[in-house]
Amino acid sequence: MSDGLEDVVAANTVLSEVDGQRGVLIIRGHSLDELAGRTRFEEVARLLFDGFFDDLPADLAPGLAAARREVFAEVSALDTGLLDRNPVEGMRALTARLADGDDLATALRLLAAPAVFTAAVVRAQAGQAPVAPDISLGHAADILRMLSGKAPSAQEAAALDTYLVTVSDHGLNASTFAARVIASTRAGLTSAVLGGISALKGPLHGGAPGPVIEMLDEIGTPGQARAWIEAALARGDRLMGFGHRVYRVRDPRADALKAAVRRLDDGAGARPGRIAFAEAVEAAALAILKEHKPNRPLDTNVEFYTALLLEALDFPPSAFTCVFAMGRVAGWIAHAREQVAAGRLIRPQSVYIGPAPLAA
Repeated sequence: MSDGLEDVVAANTVLSEVDGQRGVLIIRGHSLDELAGRTRFEEVARLLFDGFFDDLPADLAPGLAAARREVFAEVSALDTGLLDRNPVEGMRALTARLADGDDLATALRLLAAPAVFTAAVVRAQAGQAPVAPDISLGHAADILRMLSGKAPSAQEAAALDTYLVTVSDHGLNASTFAARVIASTRAGLTSAVLGGISALKGPLHGGAPGPVIEMLDEIGTPGQARAWIEAALARGDRLMGFGHRVYRVRDPRADALKAAVRRLDDGAGARPGRIAFAEAVEAAALAILKEHKPNRPLDTNVEFYTALLLEALDFPPSAFTCVFAMGRVAGWIAHAREQVAAGRLIRPQSVYIGPAPLAA
């Protein structure tokens, strides 16, 4: 038995490989460096879907745009009960209204759902009317437009595209494994995606980027970084944005997102001096972690610069997990289809350690 299924191989996949020792992420035969900042999310989603749908078109963008418009009809179901919840719960509830299925049309609706529903929930919680999709725009640009009500700059759309591509798939992480388990029962793609969203919501998985912003705001200035971090470690707190279950070196996604943040103009949502401040906190954290835990490899992970990027694009921290889902949903769908093709119900064994029955 391996606690947490550490080092247990549970699936063969053509979708992605995470090399934690070298800090390399491969998606369908392409390194992250080849994809991030160079390809649109629609192109990477098609790459992930390739071979799993017989009617997959050469260009996924028109179908995804039409799906955004189709699922927007479900926004009418937003009520005070949903708006009183956090955005990921509201987005999940609206996604649950979509019919289950295994075809490409279902997959496209699910690919569109987190984008459309997150923007609608965030706006409604701010007392603003939801903005309908614009099918003439690319997916990333339309997300930002639905969120803010105005057309984004090319730099902003490119930054969000980079993020969505970077998080589109990442091996057999908790949410992807949950989606594959559900798919193995033949429950349908919607059920699998809902399971993925539910697992992603946890603070040990996709729910972590928001606290990075809280940490930066509490530190306040570079000069206070060491004292704040030392106090947090003394309390036994987990330092969000550092360390990863798989990577034993720097998370390659952190560098891809750091580059995307740098490409944003200061006037395009970024707070003046924010990146330099974050880099100072990062340097202090890495130095202190090395001092306190010299035998444990703890480096910057994807959460740290995710927080900076999404903050610069004016997403509220409460919706950061939803934006993660906008990208990872492509991987969930592809893994669900791959699992169904394998034709095997996932059913591991457990070791009973409870009391024995009383002797007769």
